[in-house]
Amino acid sequence: MSEAEDAENAEPDVELGEGQTIEGQPVARVASRLVWPKSSGDVAAQERSATIRTPDGPRELSTVLEETDETFFETRRAFIDAVEDVIGRGPITSE
Repeated sequence: MSEAEDAENAEPDVELGEGQTIEGQPVARVASRLVWPKSSGDVAAQERSATIRTPDGPRELSTVLEETDETFFETRRAFIDAVEDVIGRGPITSE
């Protein structure tokens, strides 16, 4: 493909709207930085300062991990499921 064809097929830039920022980061982003399997203690040690987004507002990951019954996560999905069992699933609201 030539540069002209690439330019024609390129998708338009997406402008970010003006609005409030949402504190914290998605739990999936935290999970993507880790290598699995991993214990709950190892996650807390590696991501000790991580603040995650929840439907009820930002929360410290270490606090959420203390509320889960899981002590070992075999997979990324197991970690996300355990965290979402504590924080809930749903839209994140901006305040």
